[in-house]
Amino acid sequence: MRIAAAIVGAVWTSPVTALGLLAGVLATPFGARPRWRGEDLALVFHHWPWGPGGAMTLGNVILHTGDDLDSPCRTYAHDAGHREEPPIRLADHERAHVYQYMVLGLLFLPLYLACGGISVRNRFERAADRYAQTGRGWWPWAK
Repeated sequence: MRIAAAIVGAVWTSPVTALGLLAGVLATPFGARPRWRGEDLALVFHHWPWGPGGAMTLGNVILHTGDDLDSPCRTYAHDAGHREEPPIRLADHERAHVYQYMVLGLLFLPLYLACGGISVRNRFERAADRYAQTGRGWWPWAK
């Protein structure tokens, strides 16, 4: 059942995944290197050459500026000074976004932007941090 759900989710978000693949392929001459991560259901392009650092998920593609997605990072709430929190693994945070995309498909991007974009106020980012902290609660409307 899980495999069938993963296939349906991957098909549902495939237009966004295609954008991620295009971005990754265009970055390969500039040093980006693809690697499949089955545990994250994503193709990760490491050494993404553009942007401020970190990672961005587009469907089943993760564009990552570093060389190890398993690296620690701070939560949005910690960075915003809302509370002290221990570091999380970037891979876990981005996996939550992969799951969100696989449920919402093309609706993810407009909903993400409507919820505040890259911000501590964004329920998608808070859910991804919660999932990275606990292994549960990746759905943006979960309590």
